[in-house]
Amino acid sequence: MTHTAPQRTHLSIGEVLNLLQEDFPDVTISKIRFLESQGLLDPERTPSGYRKFYDGDIERLRWILRHQRDHFLPLKVMKDRLEEATAAGQVVPPDEPAAVVPSDTPSLFEEIKPPAVAPSDDPTPTVAPAPLRREPEPTRARPTPAMPELPIRPSVNPLDGGATSVSFTLEELAAASGLSPDDLSNLVEYGLLTGRAVAGESFYDGDALVVARTAAGFMRFGIEARHLRMYKVSAEREAGFMEQILMPLLKQRNPTARQQAAANLGELAGLGDQMRSALLRTALRDYTDPR
Repeated sequence: MTHTAPQRTHLSIGEVLNLLQEDFPDVTISKIRFLESQGLLDPERTPSGYRKFYDGDIERLRWILRHQRDHFLPLKVMKDRLEEATAAGQVVPPDEPAAVVPSDTPSLFEEIKPPAVAPSDDPTPTVAPAPLRREPEPTRARPTPAMPELPIRPSVNPLDGGATSVSFTLEELAAASGLSPDDLSNLVEYGLLTGRAVAGESFYDGDALVVARTAAGFMRFGIEARHLRMYKVSAEREAGFMEQILMPLLKQRNPTARQQAAANLGELAGLGDQMRSALLRTALRDYTDPR
């Protein structure tokens, strides 16, 4: 008599990734884990800690990825809607296109328009300068950061930010970066800033300060938080690529393999920095080459 093994009704995180990548090419294992850490997913675990994704988990993940891609819906909004659906006995909320995205919300890839220039009393016609070369208007100047600068720590490993114990509340981060609380809230909504919750309050580290100050520089050119999502998507995709390369080492339990994986990860990040910079210089050569 032949005995057949019971059919498995769940998928592993790797199988879920393969299932979704055709519709969502930017999805990575790191992104799925991040969504879980933010409370949007709660897959069952095996006794050894591996995730088990059932049909409802996959449908929920598809809903999240679709609303991120098509509507740029903030994580907090999605989490609230998913919790409401769960309370109502639904796997995912019903789609409400008209209520998701206002009609005046531009696409991530649409042309970015610089801030409008105030009209002048001088009747002499002038030619508008290129957006990326125009100096910001005095009325839009950001205040000088009130917090001390973080020391620059050179390192061959781009992932090593150096030892630092800085910790900011949102208000302190606003003072240190020169951004308004509303600007920082937009960066949080689009996933560019992630705080650490302690006793009901979020705290931000040195990398968050770097992101905030860099975003402030972009904003002087009229570039908003929603336009900076492409950097986050690119970073998550690169992180997922590196994770796949190092997976054989990461699966090993001995400390030496973990140390080797960390060293390899730093070297890969350095190579990625060099490749990215060289390709960007090549892509912009027509604008930077004086010949």
